[in-house]
This record gives sequence, C-alpha cells and structure tokens, in this order.
Amino acid sequence: MSLVVVGSFGLDTVETPFGRREEVLGGSAVYFSLAASIFTEVKLAGNVGSDFPESAWRTLDSRRAVRTGIQIFEDKPTFRWSGRYEGDMNEAETLCTELNVLAEPPQVPADYRGAEFVFLANMGPDTQLKMLEELNGNTVFADTMNLWIDTQRENLVHLLSRLDGIVLNDAEARALTGESNLIRAGEALLRMGPRVAVVKKGEHGASLFERDFHFALPAYPTPQVVDPTGAGDSFAGGFLGSLAEMGEVNPANLRKAMAFGTVAASMTVERFSTEGLEKAAREQLERRYTELHDFVHFEA
Repeated sequence: MSLVVVGSFGLDTVETPFGRREEVLGGSAVYFSLAASIFTEVKLAGNVGSDFPESAWRTLDSRRAVRTGIQIFEDKPTFRWSGRYEGDMNEAETLCTELNVLAEPPQVPADYRGAEFVFLANMGPDTQLKMLEELNGNTVFADTMNLWIDTQRENLVHLLSRLDGIVLNDAEARALTGESNLIRAGEALLRMGPRVAVVKKGEHGASLFERDFHFALPAYPTPQVVDPTGAGDSFAGGFLGSLAEMGEVNPANLRKAMAFGTVAASMTVERFSTEGLEKAAREQLERRYTELHDFVHFEA
C-alpha cells in the first residue's frame, strides 16, 4: 500500500568514539525512507538546497522511491546538523543546527493525497498539522521531540488527538505525559487520541501500546554501535514500511512491524550515517527478524 513521508533531508557532521564524518547524508526522512523502501514504495516530501548531492538519491531511486515531492531551493542551503556522541552513545550532544530550507513549508503533490499510510517525521507540530490536512491519509503516524513538547505543546496535543499513531522515545513520552512510569506514560498517550503509541528505549528496545494490548521487544543484539544517528527514524521506517506492505493494522502485524523496525535500527547503528541502510538487503532484515523472533518467541 502507498506510504508517504514528510520530513527533513540534510547533511550531518558526526563525531563518535569510532571517528568523524563531515557533510554525510542525514535527516529524518532520509533514514525513514531508506528503511521503509526495503519493504514498499515510498513517496518523499521535503526541502533541499541546490547543494544537496544528487548521488544521495542513488539507493532510493534503485528502490523505486518517488521524489516528486522534493522541493529544491536554488537560493538556500540544505538543512545541516552536527553532533557528538560520547560514553554509552545513548544521546548526542548537538553542536550546531542550521535549518536553512526547513524554514520553508514542504509542498505536497496532488497524487500524494489520500495515501494509505503517512509518516510525519520530526517537524514542528504546526507544520505537521498542515501536512495532516493536505495529505488526508488513511493511517497517519508522527514523530516529535522535546523541543516541540516545550514550545508547541498545545499544537502537539491537538495533533495527537487526530493521529492514528505516535512514535517517540522514553524521555519524550515522560515529558509529554508527565508520567515517570513508562507503562502509565504509554497508556496516557493513548488517552490523548492515537490508537497506537510506540515508545523507543534505545539499547533497551521498544514498547508498543494499543488500546487492546501492550507489546515489548528488546533491541537486536548488535555487538558494536558505531553511529546511533538516525536509529529512531530507521526504526520508524522499518515499522511503517513493513506495516504498509502487510496492509492492515492489527495486533499480529503490529508485532511483526515492531520486529522489523528493531532490526532496521540495528543495521543503521553499525555504520556511519546511512551506510548500513544503503547496503541492507531484504534477506538480511529477514534473517535478523527470524533471529529476534526465535529469541523472544513473540506471536506473529
């Protein structure tokens, strides 16, 4: 089924204990799309500058991603982010953020509207609400971050009341709901409107809350984390890409999608930037899915 993602396409400078990379491919929609396109066709919407490298599209083009929703600004540079990871690398220290083209609203082509599945990647809730109206998708999930919880809470709460699903990390879930216990936080998120809430916990896996059941998975046991950038967006891509491929939101498919999101994230963190996802093949994800399934013995 059709899947649309609206989000950022950018260039990152990242430093971890394993090295440093400058001006490498990044952005929430990039990581999401590279994971989701392993499962299904993805339609992309977002802004880039004329300095965004054409070679960045190579893998997505080979997976038949649709990029008629990419708006190129000749007079503005591409979004840039730089950060540093130290210690357990669970959280990045942001060194610099340059919004550049992200200051302009994305444009949605007419044939993107009415998509079966939509993912509104991390953007201001005001922009996400605008995209929600324009896209009029059947099943809409979104991401958020602490910045928007602090500065646009009213818009974010309104957005939640209209979503089918929310994907966020444990710190964001606690901040948004005011609950320190993650089970209570997940249940509180559902009371705010969405049918499904996915709470990511980094190296400790992720939990899914639905009105009729709860489900949790550990992270895939990756022996070496090189660069955690984009792991959460990759998780969302594997999750929604596989869910769109299966076509129906039900408990069995949600469990399976959680596992595919988990293994997509595991392939991301093993290399810098998007290298892991660009090299990933469906067979590799299926193998890791089977390993995770056999280890946890969840129903699917």
